[in-house]
Amino acid sequence: MFRGSRRVLGNVMVLAQVNAKGVTPASLSAFTAAQQIGGDVTALVSGKAAAETVSKVSGVSKVLYGEGSSVEHDLAENITNMVLGKAEGFTHILAPSSAMGKSVAPRLGALLDAQPLTDVAEIHSEDTFTRGTYAGNVVTKVKSNDKVKIMTVRGASFDKAAAEGGSAAVEEIPSSESGQSAFVSAASASSDKPDLQSADVIVSGGRGMKDPSNWHLIESLAGKMNAAVGATRAVVDAEWVASDLQVGQTGKIVAPQLYVACGISGAIQHVTGMKDSKTIVAINTDEEAPIMALADYGLVADALKAVPEMTEKL
Repeated sequence: MFRGSRRVLGNVMVLAQVNAKGVTPASLSAFTAAQQIGGDVTALVSGKAAAETVSKVSGVSKVLYGEGSSVEHDLAENITNMVLGKAEGFTHILAPSSAMGKSVAPRLGALLDAQPLTDVAEIHSEDTFTRGTYAGNVVTKVKSNDKVKIMTVRGASFDKAAAEGGSAAVEEIPSSESGQSAFVSAASASSDKPDLQSADVIVSGGRGMKDPSNWHLIESLAGKMNAAVGATRAVVDAEWVASDLQVGQTGKIVAPQLYVACGISGAIQHVTGMKDSKTIVAINTDEEAPIMALADYGLVADALKAVPEMTEKL
């Protein structure tokens, strides 16, 4: 006699974020992860307008939202209080690996007596997951025995849920000031160039570009390809470009359809941020450089010569 196994479906809460363009890509990836766990998926957001936007995401059953100044700027302490008020009955609480998610998850873990799992990259079952450690150099498969599983989701590892097609119910829940922090100001750079974290094509440069005076070659190629511009930490540290262009462990995690690495050796710090790209093209003078082993296509050449030639032919 064989006894069939029965999968227990979860009741999953996703802490979602919405910006001027709609539901953030990282949040859409978190919804996909939630749907892979199984069961009902409930979203929690700040503000009624954001709730109406999230209610259209495919696969979402219900949207909870807080209203007012206490949740307007996603302050971690206030969001944590809002989650705690509705946490009972949920088996999983997921958040994107954003600044908000990384701030709220440890607070929830402490208050709910659970060990948060960060940068989850694969869902095996309702209690078993894969996550990267040591800057992604080691991949671990872990099982959580906590009553409620708290996770941040590595957006680059999951497809994005459809932003349209859903019709979830919307419900307002209480929100309040924690008194532990206060919003002061926010500053963001405006640009007509493609956003680095949501771009389908990225052209990145490293120390192989030799000098900041050569950076225009990267920007010209990116312009021809309608691509976002990225950079390594070494380039950012040398102040060639602004820090918001950095791709890597301490920068942005990206997963475009095409990633063109120009003069980049492939240090683990950088690779961690772009290894999930669908197609990787590397241009480097050293055929033994680590980036060459990762690349789908490698060109052994000087980026200072190859990049302008590519731009000219496009």
